[in-house]
Amino acid sequence: MEKPFNQPTDEQTREQLKKALECVLFVATKPLPLEEVARILQVPLDEALMLLNELAVEYERRSGLAIVEVAGGWRMVTRPEFAPYIARLHPPQRIRLSRGSLEVLAIIAYHQPITRPEIEQLRGVDSSAAIQSLLEHGLIQVVGYKETVGRPRLYATTPKFLELFGLRSLDELPPLREWQEQAAKLLAEARNEGSKEETSEES
Repeated sequence: MEKPFNQPTDEQTREQLKKALECVLFVATKPLPLEEVARILQVPLDEALMLLNELAVEYERRSGLAIVEVAGGWRMVTRPEFAPYIARLHPPQRIRLSRGSLEVLAIIAYHQPITRPEIEQLRGVDSSAAIQSLLEHGLIQVVGYKETVGRPRLYATTPKFLELFGLRSLDELPPLREWQEQAAKLLAEARNEGSKEETSEES
């Protein structure tokens, strides 16, 4: 039976949903989990995933933006090759971390959840300043307390950590040596930015 003229076809509905998805990703301030996308569009999970993938392919063909899966969700981002143009409008604000903070971040990333005494046992030095810095930058968070004497806090990484290193989940963490190379590059870029001054943060 032919549909009424004013009733959208399945293809029209699909295109409308993709446009709605485009708007949602544009205004989102953090990666949207697949379940949230499905809830907003009011479609099943598999349909939401299909729409995301279709939109990602379309953007890859025609746009300076990209639809990517990162930090347990989906978001709209600018393509890396256009970063120099964006920097002329908005100079990048890199996270500045000391070498000690990056060392603590690596320990937490690969041993989480972990307490401060356990971190300091691995490092051999006091790590309270580095932990505080990572908390302030939103790269780690307190996820509980260990059931032992003093009930020390348990630390783990955050979604922001995953975003910073372009990971969809912790399962994508590379071998430790490879991650340390990435972290060292991040530190070098932060130190060379602008006036190329050394960070004053203590370990």
